[in-house]
Amino acid sequence: MIRLQNLTLQRGPQRLLEGAELTLHAGQKVGLIGANGAGKSSLFALLRGELGPDAGDCQLPPDWRIAHMRQEVDNLERLAVDYVLDGDVHLRAIQAELARAEAAHDGSAIARLHSELDNAQGYSADSRARKLLAGLGFTSEQMDRRVGDFSGGWRMRLNLAQALMCPSELLLLDEPTNHLDLDAILWLEEWLKGYPGTLLLISHDRDFLDAVVDHVAHLEQQKLTLYRGGYSAFERTRAERLAQQQQAYEKQQAQRAHMEDFIRRFKAKATKARQAQSRIKALERLEELAPAHVDSPFDFVFREADKVSSPLLNLSEARLGYGDKTVLEKVKLSLAPGARIGLLGPNGAGKSTLIKTLAGDLAVLGGELARGENLAIGYFAQHQLDALDPKASPLLHLQRLAPSEREQTLRDFIGGFDFRGERCDEPVLNFSGGEKARLALALIAWQKPNLLLLDEPTNHLDLEMRLALTMALQEFAGAVLVVSHDRHLLKSTTDEFLLVADGRIQPFEGDLDDYARWLIDFRARQQPVAAPAAGAEKTDKRAQRQAAAALRQQLAPHKKQADKFEQELGKVQERLATVETQLGDSGLYESARKDELRERLAEQAQLKAREAELEEAWLLALETLEALQQQLEEAE
Repeated sequence: MIRLQNLTLQRGPQRLLEGAELTLHAGQKVGLIGANGAGKSSLFALLRGELGPDAGDCQLPPDWRIAHMRQEVDNLERLAVDYVLDGDVHLRAIQAELARAEAAHDGSAIARLHSELDNAQGYSADSRARKLLAGLGFTSEQMDRRVGDFSGGWRMRLNLAQALMCPSELLLLDEPTNHLDLDAILWLEEWLKGYPGTLLLISHDRDFLDAVVDHVAHLEQQKLTLYRGGYSAFERTRAERLAQQQQAYEKQQAQRAHMEDFIRRFKAKATKARQAQSRIKALERLEELAPAHVDSPFDFVFREADKVSSPLLNLSEARLGYGDKTVLEKVKLSLAPGARIGLLGPNGAGKSTLIKTLAGDLAVLGGELARGENLAIGYFAQHQLDALDPKASPLLHLQRLAPSEREQTLRDFIGGFDFRGERCDEPVLNFSGGEKARLALALIAWQKPNLLLLDEPTNHLDLEMRLALTMALQEFAGAVLVVSHDRHLLKSTTDEFLLVADGRIQPFEGDLDDYARWLIDFRARQQPVAAPAAGAEKTDKRAQRQAAAALRQQLAPHKKQADKFEQELGKVQERLATVETQLGDSGLYESARKDELRERLAEQAQLKAREAELEEAWLLALETLEALQQQLEEAE
């Protein structure tokens, strides 16, 4: 287990942790959350042994292997697949020693090392590395390219694949989804669910946390608090703790009043009915969740446009792409005021091409693009962060847009994006990616757009800013077209989906769960059928034995995982039976025992939810185990 006892951790003059306590058991999957700068990455450095505690104790099992996602790339000349294989340091050491033994014609060492290579699953390493890369969005051709040929975001994917390749008892992942699209995130979720070791995960993606972790460790006010469940469970529990605070009540009432006013004004109007319904849903969530975010530093809206056109924009039989390359054909799209559309589709299918064309960054290759007379586009994409003036402050950026506006008005507006005091006047040069993204959104919000084109707007944003952006988009009266890997944002701010795939754009009838299933089918269709190699008809008995040995190695952890799920399911069902027996006691329903009744009912609900999760995980583990056993029988 991992145990932090009375831990104090300091970086320079800033004290990050003081008297912190935390105990994590082997096999737990834990999300580490907290404000930017609270010390999450420093805690990772402590666990890796790169930092020592200033006081207290940090205990880890001495034999644990630790894998982590690096933030830098140090070898640009390596091929991508070799770079990923380098993550398994033990395997690389065996391979190097084997090469030396073969060069020295040392038969005894060669025999021993081949056995070690088999035990380290060395014969299947290349295929496992390529499977990781495919899951993270790399094509077969890209796997054999130099690391230096990839952009920064794709290099981070390589670092993630390298961390996953490393056999480990503890896996530390710091913002692994930042540079992934939705396809890769869904794949990574499934991989992490099957990871048998202890996982500690820093992420600002609430749906990703909910899907992967079973505990949340919240770093706040130099302390660590461990909550059971995923991010949604943490949010509810923390909301309950803060619900009595006057500040939470006042902020919540103000938000409710604003939403209720919108609903009163627009519920009866056909053109606004759908937006009003989305506000009603948001209002239902608000009472439960708002207190958990009482200390959020963000509070802003997108200013409403003075005029609108209908339609705002219209594409007719359009051909989209860049240069001589056509990406999408026969595109028909009409955006009316109030439209709220999420774009779905596999990586590289053309989602960004569509948004860039609508924004005017790319010309239409064919067909027609008609823009409304009063169209005012607010366009957010990652490259715009680099277009900010590094020598100008947030206030100066805004003053350039509104030279005649009172300075205090601009300061108040930019303060809603947490640029306050001295930070409002500092040059952008040394800002983090998250701060630049907040500033870019502030500049868009000020300009009164009636159409928002958002390409991955949540990259680099923390959980509190993502929530504030979601609330602002729910209140935005104009049209929204968004590409995002943040499923909570998509579910909370869009009313319909368009699927971009196979060179076409068409409506997607279904939700994000349906899209996840569509992706599985799509990937299966994209798998190339391998042509038989020359001489393949000659059976290599040694390769068959090696493949069978590799499959046997894979069976053990899956069987262990299935047994673990079954045992835990038995315990949950046993406890559930006890609780339901207690609920059958008529005396429990007396007024004097209402607190006890409430506790039993809450525990019953939690146990039923956990029972369903474990049953699904157990059945999935059994299916995987059966598939591997069948492969083993075929290999033998």
